[in-house]
Amino acid sequence: MPPFQPTSDWQFDVPTDGSKRLPPAARSFESLSHQGYGFEAAIADLIDNSIDAGAADVVVSFLRDTGERGGRDRLVGLLVIDNGRGMDDAGLDTAMTVGGREEYAEGALGHFGAGLKAASLSHADALTVISRTKRSPSAGRRWLTAQAQADFTCDIVDAAYCQSLVDRYDGIIGWHGTIVRWDQVRAFETITDGQTDRYLNDAIERLETHLGLYLHRFLARDDFHIDIVVEDVHTRDELDHRGVEPIDPFGYRVPGRPGYPRTYVAPVEGIGEVELTSHIWPPKSPLVAYRGIGPLAERQGFYIYRNDRLVQAGGWNDTRSAEGHLALARVAIDLPTEPNDVFALTVKKDGVQVTPAFARGLERAECPDTGHTFAEYVRESETTYREAAKRRTEVKRPTVIPPGKGIDPKVKRTLRDELPQSDGDDPITFTWAKLDVPPGVDPAELVFTINHKERAVVLNKDYRHAFNGGRRGGSNDAPVLKSLLYLMLNEIFQKERVWANQTDKVALWNSVLVTAVQAELARSEG
Repeated sequence: MPPFQPTSDWQFDVPTDGSKRLPPAARSFESLSHQGYGFEAAIADLIDNSIDAGAADVVVSFLRDTGERGGRDRLVGLLVIDNGRGMDDAGLDTAMTVGGREEYAEGALGHFGAGLKAASLSHADALTVISRTKRSPSAGRRWLTAQAQADFTCDIVDAAYCQSLVDRYDGIIGWHGTIVRWDQVRAFETITDGQTDRYLNDAIERLETHLGLYLHRFLARDDFHIDIVVEDVHTRDELDHRGVEPIDPFGYRVPGRPGYPRTYVAPVEGIGEVELTSHIWPPKSPLVAYRGIGPLAERQGFYIYRNDRLVQAGGWNDTRSAEGHLALARVAIDLPTEPNDVFALTVKKDGVQVTPAFARGLERAECPDTGHTFAEYVRESETTYREAAKRRTEVKRPTVIPPGKGIDPKVKRTLRDELPQSDGDDPITFTWAKLDVPPGVDPAELVFTINHKERAVVLNKDYRHAFNGGRRGGSNDAPVLKSLLYLMLNEIFQKERVWANQTDKVALWNSVLVTAVQAELARSEG
């Protein structure tokens, strides 16, 4: 190319004179830990990788040192374990390289090649990935933030340790799978003494909701499951275990207006036709899928999916402002599979940026069968909300203390759907144990006792088999018994102290339940 000659004409192409390679500085790794990933979004990003690897089962395990062997009660780390295809040494090197993967399979949830690193290092100062495939042994790599920032050095994990960790979770990983391990988790190190239970309950509740919402299409399938457990790091006992249930943002029983949902087609320049499946929620719905996924003003609008993964949960993308009377309006959009210049996914997969071409297409969107326009849909959503606001208020149920550890997640979800729950209160928990009773009291005459101060219901472990039909009990077993006791005892736990008449109720319920248990055992033995 001839050398550039100065001229008064505008240069449409910038003249160049050779090129040179400028590799990233080691401290650029620091930027990965400041991507603004929320905890729940970071875990979801890791599970995206599990889904891409064909995993059927994913377990998120909080590792807890209860302090029973000395020291204080604390969280020491977190694992995400899956039974996907796994990775060999070369695959691990690619996975741990920033932007290492250049191409993704069609339908993959991965997009930028930075999610594993950015999501993990936003919360932990040490990221370890251990994996095995059907044809390769267990192998691992580790990033330490301080080391990576210095010289981009990634550790090779000892092969014997890799196999031992895979063996520890052989109930999940069979012939292949992956373990992502977070150590030095910054949020865990800020938990004050005595607050581990409260932190875990809040963190798991938020994580359940986030995963249940953003991955609801996958969780609705029979061949994919996510479990969240709290594991004693020494004994390996499960201190808590919750299966994540799908939360369908369109999961109402009856629509708020006849004729819905209705599909509109928007002609968008550069893409073609984009379908908008538009819903109107029933007014004043108590369902978690409506009220329990965030402020209603933020949850109206577009729900955008990419390869069945929800990547935006509400918002109008600057096509209109959020308004109270549009709270019932939710619109599902599946992004085109082909690359385009109209929709741009954010790195954290928590939103989509759109160009004005989408807004112009929205103005012309209509239902192909009826000619009904998207603008009419918006007006009917407003009308439905306003009409409901004029009606007599429905019967309000009393606020209850939320259910906690020991109650099956499906039961918890129904309780949240049906009953308003107080914010900030410690939940009511259920455990099986040998009853601690005063001298002269026969534990066999009690099915349960309550610890009013700790908001705990302690169930008589001698009767546990009567409620499990001979099956081995888990932390969320006996759902019928626990649900009934939760409803019966909630009012008592809301009082500052237990009065004599309430003590008498507890004694009455125990008397009836003991007789019922004995009758049930006699039937089974007969």
